[in-house]
Amino acid sequence: MLILSPEQCRAARGLLGWTQEELAERAGVSRSTIRDYENGRHCLHPSTATQVVSALEGGGVLLIPSDEAGPGVRLQRPTLG
Repeated sequence: MLILSPEQCRAARGLLGWTQEELAERAGVSRSTIRDYENGRHCLHPSTATQVVSALEGGGVLLIPSDEAGPGVRLQRPTLG
């Protein structure tokens, strides 16, 4: 399973134009869970991480695992317009 970093979470939301509230709603978690995770206050429980990753990927981002260049995020399909 991909390990989602707080930075990837913020970047993915930015690419999708989602607020923390939107991500929380789509993932079925509280806004404070997203806020506290992105701010480094706590780690996500594995099941919660799965929900967040699924929501982000469902929204159209590709979460790139960490390698020698570090973790990344990109859109799965470029937007038109």
